[in-house]
Amino acid sequence: MVALAVTFVLVIFLVVFGAMKSTDVYKHALATATKDPAVVEALGTPIKEGMFMSGHTNVDGASGQAELAIPISGPKGNGKIYVAATKSAGRWNYTTLEVEVAGTDRRIDLLEAAQKDAPETEKAGED
Repeated sequence: MVALAVTFVLVIFLVVFGAMKSTDVYKHALATATKDPAVVEALGTPIKEGMFMSGHTNVDGASGQAELAIPISGPKGNGKIYVAATKSAGRWNYTTLEVEVAGTDRRIDLLEAAQKDAPETEKAGED
């Protein structure tokens, strides 16, 4: 009985995190961070995503909202990607996208790169 309950909780956990990791916001934030020269310098390569992210996403057609904290790590250290975005008229607009380098007060702003390098589907207003 206990094993069944643990299995159920594990399945729910995997489904929720899998759904959040499949969002455009998550994928774009991770891609932007892992190719940013300042993040690469701070954490080294390869940069890997952590398992226990936090936050939420809520998408309803052409509108939505996302606030995520995504742990990342590299051979030189750890960090966390903070992202906040809203979706309006089918397009994600990032209000926060930065990497906090663990053990320091340093935050690397990725917002300009995120807006410039947004996938064409986001620029065109598609999901």
